[in-house]
This record gives sequence, C-alpha cells and structure tokens, in this order.
Amino acid sequence: MSDALTLLIEKVQHHLLVIYDGIELPDPVAKITQHLIDTMRVNDEDSLNVPKPHQNHWSEQDIVLITYGDSIEHEGEKPLSTLLGFLDQHCQQAINSVHILPFFPYSSDDGFSVMDYSVVNEALGDWSHIQNIAKDYRMMSDLVINHCSARSIWFENFIKAEGPGHDYFFTVTDEFDISDVVRPRTSELLRITETISGTKKVWCTFSHDQVDFDFTNPNVLAAFVAIIRQYLDNGVSIFRLDAVAFLWKESATRCINLEKTHEVVRLLRTLIEYARHDAVIITETNIPNRENLTYLGNANEAHAIYNFSLPPLLVNTLVTGDCNYLKNWLMSMPPAQNGTFYFNFIASHDGIGLRPAEGLLDEQELNTLLNTMQSFGGLVSWRVTETGIQKPYEINITLFDALQGTTKGPDKWGFERFICAHEIMFALEGVPGIYIHSLLATGNDYEKVKNTSQNRSINRHRWNLTHLSNELANKSSQHCKALNRLTHLLDIRIKQKAFHPNATQFTLQLGQHLFGFWRQSMDRRQSIFCISNISDEPQNIYLSDINLIGTDCWWDLIQNTQVLLEQQFIELYPYQTIWLSNLAGDNGSKLL
Repeated sequence: MSDALTLLIEKVQHHLLVIYDGIELPDPVAKITQHLIDTMRVNDEDSLNVPKPHQNHWSEQDIVLITYGDSIEHEGEKPLSTLLGFLDQHCQQAINSVHILPFFPYSSDDGFSVMDYSVVNEALGDWSHIQNIAKDYRMMSDLVINHCSARSIWFENFIKAEGPGHDYFFTVTDEFDISDVVRPRTSELLRITETISGTKKVWCTFSHDQVDFDFTNPNVLAAFVAIIRQYLDNGVSIFRLDAVAFLWKESATRCINLEKTHEVVRLLRTLIEYARHDAVIITETNIPNRENLTYLGNANEAHAIYNFSLPPLLVNTLVTGDCNYLKNWLMSMPPAQNGTFYFNFIASHDGIGLRPAEGLLDEQELNTLLNTMQSFGGLVSWRVTETGIQKPYEINITLFDALQGTTKGPDKWGFERFICAHEIMFALEGVPGIYIHSLLATGNDYEKVKNTSQNRSINRHRWNLTHLSNELANKSSQHCKALNRLTHLLDIRIKQKAFHPNATQFTLQLGQHLFGFWRQSMDRRQSIFCISNISDEPQNIYLSDINLIGTDCWWDLIQNTQVLLEQQFIELYPYQTIWLSNLAGDNGSKLL
C-alpha cells in the first residue's frame, strides 16, 4: 500500500471517529472507511490525486453564472441545450463557470426537494447535456444534502420499512428536546408519518415535502459519497452544499452549525480532493456572518463560503446613500487564507437574506430597508425564532427592481445604481457569482408569484428565447444595456491580476458617500483603487486621500482614461465607479 493511500485511510478514519463518536455503528470504522474510499474510487495509486494544502485552484478569470436549467426556454429544444447556446453566444468571453441550480426530478421548491439524485430531470435534458456544458464551462452543482423529497423512492421505502432509504430519515420521540431549535421557516418542524413500523415524527427543517436525512446512519453518508462520485464522473467540479448548516441534530441544542456538521464537510472535502485535486466545495449557510465564516475552517473545510452579508449590506448602502455599515463590515472581514475564497453575490434564486445582516444593521435600518423594498414591489418571507416570534427571513425582489430608487422613492438613477452594485461586487476579494436575472436586468415576475403562491418566484422568471433575443437585439432595452455593460465589466475584470480572489484588499476611508477599497496583486505589481459614488449627488475624490504613487501612470480601467496626478480631484457622477489602476492588465490598452 502506498504512503498516499495510507494517509488517506488515516484521514478518513479520523473524520469518521469524530463524526460517530458515541454512536453504535453497524460495522467497524475500518470497514466503513474502506467502503467510502472504494465508492469514491480513490483506492489505488493511479486514482489518487494527493491534494497540496493552501493551493488556489481559481484566479481572477473565474466568474460564475447562476441559473436554473430552464431559465431560458425554446420550443422544440431541451432547456439545457438552450442554456448552452445562450452561454456560447453571450457569455463565452466573460464567464467561465456555470452554476445550474438543482437539475434533478423534484416535487417542490423549484428543485430543492429532490426525488432522484441519480438522473437529470428529463424536462431539462439528460447527463449528456450536463457533460456538454462541462466541456467548456466549469460546472457547479447543488448537493442537496440535508433533505430530499417526501415523494422520493427513499422516503417511500422509509414508509414501507424496506429497501434503500428505509433507515435514511431523521425521526424523534417526545424525549428529544426541540425547544432551542433554530428554524428558517414557519412550518411545523415535525411531520407525523404513518409507516409499516408505526407512527413516526420525521424532522422537516424547511417543509413537510422536504424530509431531513439522518447522518447518524453511515449508510446515508455512503449514499451521498456515491452521488458525489457520479457528479464528478459527469463533469461537476464545484459542489454547493445546500442548507448544510442544519445537517446534524442533537437534543437540547440549536441543531445548527453543530461540530459534527463541520466534520462531515471536512470528510467530504478530503474524499473529493483526493478524487479531483481542483474540485471545490462551497457551503450554502444563510446564517449570521460570524457563524458563516467558521465553515472555512483552517483551510481544511469548505473551499469557499457564500458571502451572505454582502447582498443586504450593499442594497442598503445604495438605497440610503450611506456606506458606513458596508464599510464597517468589510473592515471586519478576515482575508481568506490561500486555499479558500469568498463567493460573492448580490442576487440569487432566493431572496435577499436578512439573517446575515443580524448584528450588522440595526433594527431601525432593517425596518427602513424592508419598507423601501416593499414599496418597490418586494415581498417578505418569515421565520420563527427559538422563542416563537416571527421575524423577517428574506426580502423577495429582483435586484433590478430593488435598486430602482432610494429610501426617498424611485428616481432616474435606477439603472446606474444597478450597475454600480455590480462594479463593487466584481472588484471585491473573492469569486463573483452573477444571477442570470441580474445579467439580464429582469424585473419582478408577479404573474409567477400568483401562479405558484411562492414569494421566491418573483425572482425566478422563465424567459422565452425568442422574446429574449428580441429584447437583446433592441439596444435601448434595459436587458440589452445591462448585458452589454456587465459583460464589458467582466471582460475588464478577468484581465486584472489585482482582482485575483486572494489578492490583498484594504478598505478606504472616504466618508459616507464614497465607498472604496484597494486591491493589490499577489506579485505586488498591480494596484487598483475601486471607488464608487453610492449617492444620488456628484461627489469629489481628492487624489491626496488615496495616496497614488507618483512614479506610476494611473488609468481608470472602466472608462479607459488616464488620471493625471496634477488633478486635485476626480468628480464622480451619481453611482459612478472607477477602477483606478497603475497597470491595465492584459487588455491591450495603451497603458502597456
């Protein structure tokens, strides 16, 4: 046996001993270890990819498009083929990765109630369509690991008390203390289910159609390792661990962020990295910022975390014209270690989460944000606290409509405010993810909300390809203008070494209305000052405030114009951003 395989066995055994400490197992840990290694097919020298610690398998060129498989539909064509055509026609130069939200058969929650993890939803296509996209784009897939559909074969077998899945689900008795459980929804936690074995109380974190797995059973872990292996075989290289914070449950605890949950993530990282050295795990943990950061571990857990505090803080900044909350948060964020990164986004298929703003925005500020978003047509989803009080959980609204005005109401600066949000997000430390309905400046879909009775449907529009193509051919449409502006910005971004996800970042102190930060490339050759006017009035940047190096030549990358040091200040119109660089990267401009 090679040293590398021996080390892998030791690491997996250590993870399992921590996870199953105090739990009676059906098999020895050594046997479970070997089964997991065999399932992942990392059981010989040829199949092993020994990972090197603190390696960055990403760069400034990594941009992720977030989309459903059927966000764009074309009659007579599988939606995944339509998606690939859209990517190739409109995104190929600017975007190299795509996150296709759950593309499996499902029963509710737009894919997050999976019925069968092993096949692609036939309405979207099949595995060959996923493979075709993965040939040209880095493929990110959801691993919906906390729960599955109550209409799945596994849950049907649970009810019948036989076959695969019969022991996969988490049930409790009256002795299990649930008084401190953290809830992300207002539905009842326990689902009363009649089975062949009698009445069971099944744990349902999100809805009664989404039944939670029991990871105290190693067979559940083994089932998901097999699923991961299948996804790797079909081209998936980025795994989004959906709702993973709720995975492990223990009596008389909050049943969120428990230590054994973290250990499961560490185990999955070990197995995935040995199978493919550049594969990435991103944890989706829509929780307060400090708790979210713990999922990076010591560069031995998730490779990346969703930067959940960014959307509410950035939207709040742009509608109030005050960047102090955003600035204070950014200063408090530790740099991501090599081998980890922040996954930045400001819109997604879900709403603008409010839990990640807890402790960052005060109650008055949150109420003002809620009222403003509701006045712009937004909806509010609620959760129940440990004390039984209902609190807002997220704001459901498209980003384009969220930024149509300020706390004073709608105004003429909506489009520029929308672009400004992306100029900030694209420049921040981390890898940017852009939602397809932001790339296309899609508005609120009230008709879909009416048809589904789901608040989140407001930001899950389905475009008809012919209609979309007509809009994108109309140079005056918001959709065409947004796509052109955003892809232009991304084309600039991917050529700047200072925008590497792990490049240095420092927050600038420029007052209430100017939000800025400085990025420096890892080789220290390139500096970029990223400064945005986040107000609806012109603002001046005094060059003395940012200490430009006098021996360098400075250019605004966005406007492609030189900034002369003889100037005392630069005037920024409302919501204008500058990326002020001493190098122009690889974009072939006259600076080089």
